[in-house]
Amino acid sequence: MDREQIKSFIIARAAGELKDGDIVNLGIGMPTMIPNFLPEDVRVTIQAENGLLGVIPCNDETRDAVYKVDAGATPVTVSTGGCYFDSCTSFGMIRGGHIDVTMLGALEVDEQGNISNWIIPGKRLPGMGGAMDLVIGAKRVIVTMEHTQKGAPKILKKCRLPLTALKCVDLIITEMGVIEVTENGLMLVEINPEFTVEQVQEATEAVLIISPDLKPMA
Repeated sequence: MDREQIKSFIIARAAGELKDGDIVNLGIGMPTMIPNFLPEDVRVTIQAENGLLGVIPCNDETRDAVYKVDAGATPVTVSTGGCYFDSCTSFGMIRGGHIDVTMLGALEVDEQGNISNWIIPGKRLPGMGGAMDLVIGAKRVIVTMEHTQKGAPKILKKCRLPLTALKCVDLIITEMGVIEVTENGLMLVEINPEFTVEQVQEATEAVLIISPDLKPMA
């Protein structure tokens, strides 16, 4: 698979984690593809922490880039019944536990469910935005990312980059498999049939627990 196919494969699987009626916050990058992969019988409400509820992707006809963008400055539109609000209200929703699921990318995740996803030392970035609030406030945290970066593992025994938050990740979905964060460590529960368990472990620094009910990625 090329990189675009890998992203689509990961997000198609991630979309299957969402339930009808969920309120969802999507991180910058790959997670923003989620609306294009939702099953027809699943309708979710997408919240953007810059103050939008009911976000939907826009096209050339609905594009209004001057006024409507998500937290990553991507042009969006808002569904009928959607609403706009200030940052205080937005983060009140997040910190108050009203977001069912947040999906976001990561630079590193470790076996305790710690996540680093906002900065590489020496590179200038504006800040972590709402990530630190989302990974603590959302009821479920799902990481969608490529399994390695230039061949180096991104799923580690211990994160090396500055942390976004501690012990907050529930599920990791990559092109190689689906990994649950458990009290005993990281459990591989689904595997891409193109890879063997040995290949997944070789690409992972943390030691994986192999589920007795391991199944192919759907």
